Amino acid sequence: MIPIKSTGELKKIRAACAIAAKTLAFLRKKIKPGITTRELDAAADVFIQQQGGVSAFLGYRGYPANICTSINEEVVHGIPSGRMLRPGDLISLDVGVELEGYFGDAAITVPVGQIAEPAQRLINVTKQALLEGIAQARKGNHVSDISHAVQKHAEAAGFSVVREFVGHGIGAQLHEEPQIPNFGSPGRGVAIHPGMVFAIEPMVNVGGWKVEVLADGWTAVTRDRQLSAHFEHTVCVTESDAEILTMGAEA
Repeated sequence: MIPIKSTGELKKIRAACAIAAKTLAFLRKKIKPGITTRELDAAADVFIQQQGGVSAFLGYRGYPANICTSINEEVVHGIPSGRMLRPGDLISLDVGVELEGYFGDAAITVPVGQIAEPAQRLINVTKQALLEGIAQARKGNHVSDISHAVQKHAEAAGFSVVREFVGHGIGAQLHEEPQIPNFGSPGRGVAIHPGMVFAIEPMVNVGGWKVEVLADGWTAVTRDRQLSAHFEHTVCVTESDAEILTMGAEA
């Protein structure tokens, strides 16, 4: 059963989401050639705590860092390290925040300096695919309407959508039902009702959709090693549309 959030719960989720969005905006300004992903992780740790929250990722199923930093062909769950960013790289930043027992989750993909036109197009298409999916998170629709909208937009642009990883419900847990794939036929799955909260997160690849997980047990990369991008918002379904709770992550 998909939980319908109360007004009190939504207030707490909004607060956690606000910190997640602020953290991404803060990290975005730090992206430059030469910075390491470990430095970004340390900065995120301090910033989240200053805002009153804690990382939702650190220790989750054994994950060893505060944020996920996925570079170029890395799709999701890249572990921060001493790796330096280089001009032309893409880096996906994924932030989860817990505040007073409730969660917010968001991700952006950021260019490092000047990037090639195909890479910028990948970013633009993935970001728009997220918005297309959010537009379908409406009362009376089904979860697969979100999935179909994401897939349709990405594939119309000549890209592919990752199938092994999905969006999810969120609230009192970081990952709740339902699962929200980024592909599928419309009109299927769980009916959407006001008060549901979803983390919608397209992962879009330049090449094929298949991925593999590296030996660290976390970092997922495209099997063909072509570029990938990742955007995510936490949204709440209202009587009329979906309210983006992590708005401001792009600031």
